[in-house]
Amino acid sequence: MTATLALPSGDLAWLTAICFLAGLVRGFTGFALSALVMATAVLFLPPIELIPMLWYLEMGASLMMLSGGLRDAHMPTAVLLVIGTWIGWPIGLSLTQSLPVDTSKLTTLAIIVTLAALQLARLRIPGLASRPGTVIAGVTAGIVSGLAHVGGMIVALYVLAQGSAARSMRGTLVIYLFLSSLGALGYQIWFGVMTETAAARGLAMLPATLLGVWIGSRLFNPRWEPFYRPVCLGLLIALAGAGLIRQGLSG
Repeated sequence: MTATLALPSGDLAWLTAICFLAGLVRGFTGFALSALVMATAVLFLPPIELIPMLWYLEMGASLMMLSGGLRDAHMPTAVLLVIGTWIGWPIGLSLTQSLPVDTSKLTTLAIIVTLAALQLARLRIPGLASRPGTVIAGVTAGIVSGLAHVGGMIVALYVLAQGSAARSMRGTLVIYLFLSSLGALGYQIWFGVMTETAAARGLAMLPATLLGVWIGSRLFNPRWEPFYRPVCLGLLIALAGAGLIRQGLSG
């Protein structure tokens, strides 16, 4: 297994635990799976190797949560965001491939800290609450996805600007992540990022991730919903911030 995945046994164990916990959070909140994996696993794997692996995890989680997303999402908004994302994805991937590994890691962690802090502060950007704003948010999410696979956090900021209900926000995020992943696969194959090793890692991590999603969805309680996002965002800031410090010291 370690030879197929090109990972030492210790890193494989850590990655499995990280994916399970990230799936648990995704089941609670509807987002942050990729962000949590990136914020922690980036310390021993470069973003360009994590991005294709995360495609399998996001697709699997989205399929599990798709029925609820279809029921609650605002579909015209989700589709417009996805179109913008498909435009931005190749830009982000090009940047990721051109950056040195250490710079790519620092960029990824900085993006996660910034987006999590903006959401925690509940920053509302009025300009996003329009059709052009929707497209801009989608393109930006695509670029960030290509860089760090955390476009869902941009979309979460966009939905926050709409003042949508929490259930609608969760559903729109689920549909967005599912549809945007379809186009992302094509780009990753085109750019040569989706390798056999990346596919093997994604499939190997899928059971632990989906178990986490299933448990998280079952434990979801609307009464605790106001606490899920602050706790999750605080955790992201702490993990990514610690990673930034560690990368800075090692650099």
